[in-house]
Amino acid sequence: MKTKKLVTTAMLLAFALILSLIQVLQLPFGGSVTLVSMLPVVIAAYMYGTRWGLFSAFIYSLLQMVAGIGTVSAFFLPGEGQMALGSAIAICLIDYVLAYTMLGFGGIFAGKFKSKTKELCLGIVVALGLRYVMHIISGAIFFGAWAEWFFADSTGLSQIGALKGFCSWVMNNLSGGGLSLFYSVVYNGAYMIPEIIITVIVAPVVMRVLKKSKLTD
Repeated sequence: MKTKKLVTTAMLLAFALILSLIQVLQLPFGGSVTLVSMLPVVIAAYMYGTRWGLFSAFIYSLLQMVAGIGTVSAFFLPGEGQMALGSAIAICLIDYVLAYTMLGFGGIFAGKFKSKTKELCLGIVVALGLRYVMHIISGAIFFGAWAEWFFADSTGLSQIGALKGFCSWVMNNLSGGGLSLFYSVVYNGAYMIPEIIITVIVAPVVMRVLKKSKLTD
């Protein structure tokens, strides 16, 4: 059983890593909508429990750091825009290790409802929602300086005609830490919210396949 669990989890993490490379939408400063890349990690947590899920998700977070080594290394590169070492390490911990490890909570509803599909979908919302929260925290603390450009500059969000009024409202009513936090919520939500929705939509189909293959009880 241990061997089966290890092999199955390894396969799920491999699938997750491959799916993460298929990006439906990529944002200019990091973050992307992928082809349900987090679903296999959540499934591992659902199948084998939260403790194993957290361990699997932690391993996946390290794989994501390796896969995104170009982005990660940029935090440590010398130059005028060099980031303080402490900040660079904190971003890696929050945006990668903590954010992706949150996917391990995808199985917290296992055995709580009659519908396994409902359990998995609720787990997806919680797990991906927690990852979203980690990105919000990191964005508000370390990338809040981009908030004014994002909402006020003609090359930012305000370049979209339908959103000019919204951007004007934001700039007139928010400032300082509040503006940074709101910017992080909006920016990270631009890819995390669609990812959550898409994953929840696809999950029932995957659950039916798992039931037919008898991978779930």
